[in-house]
Amino acid sequence: MTRPVPQPAADDNATAPFRVRSIFISDVHLGTRGCQADRLVDFLRDYDSEHLFLIGDIVDFWAMNRGIHWTPAQNTVVQKILRRARHGQQVMLIPGNHDEAIREYDGVSFGDILVKHEHVHIAANGKRYLLVHGDEFDQVTRYHRWLAVIGDIGYNLLVRINATLSRLRRLLRRPGYWSLAGYAKSKVKKAVSFVFDFEDSVIRAVRERGLDGVICGHIHSATIRPVEGITYVNCGDWVDSCTAIVEHHDGRLELIQAWESATSTAPALGAVAPAPTFSNPTPSLTMSRTI
Repeated sequence: MTRPVPQPAADDNATAPFRVRSIFISDVHLGTRGCQADRLVDFLRDYDSEHLFLIGDIVDFWAMNRGIHWTPAQNTVVQKILRRARHGQQVMLIPGNHDEAIREYDGVSFGDILVKHEHVHIAANGKRYLLVHGDEFDQVTRYHRWLAVIGDIGYNLLVRINATLSRLRRLLRRPGYWSLAGYAKSKVKKAVSFVFDFEDSVIRAVRERGLDGVICGHIHSATIRPVEGITYVNCGDWVDSCTAIVEHHDGRLELIQAWESATSTAPALGAVAPAPTFSNPTPSLTMSRTI
């Protein structure tokens, strides 16, 4: 499997080492302390694309109602996105539940960024993917908003505690990254999966519409996996996991994880041998898996 040759791009991505067809990111949560905007800036600097899809919860209006935390790096994220739109890239925003106020502008463009409630993306290989944030498939968010808000406050608290733990780990020179929020989330998800099976709900809806797959966000759990003929893709987030999905020029989808070291590899779905890493990887980004 060979990598496409990087191509020059406009503006500050002129020296971007990787040129892909599409980028999908979700759950950035700008305006919060947990937002890992500096890592997202690095990612946007290293990857250029023809299409950029922002799949919900890009700005966290829920958290900003309780208090705004806006950093220079978060400003840079916004500037880079606007700059891409000005230079001819297709930039589409699909609002989530944390930025649901934007949903009333379905079909409206702001600064060359098109707002859509949902979108069907046709990949280079002809496969059709439903792009949707996914909160409409979350029973807690849909029918028990007060519980969702409490959960959001608790998650943000874990993220803030995790920031302190990360600083302590650096002082102790402990390698790698360990997430308290991610650990707690994985335990809670296992406990309630029999009641609120988000992924199965999304996959069932996509199958009923006759599409090939779905690319969503919302649950902060990045993955690419086939499920009975449907490709389920979740972008993850830029609070805890710092992940994105990219589409290569042949239609392959790849999960990029910013926390992993550049020398690590993971097998492509359905493959026996490890998938190759980038020939000139950056220190903070690596391939997770492809399909």
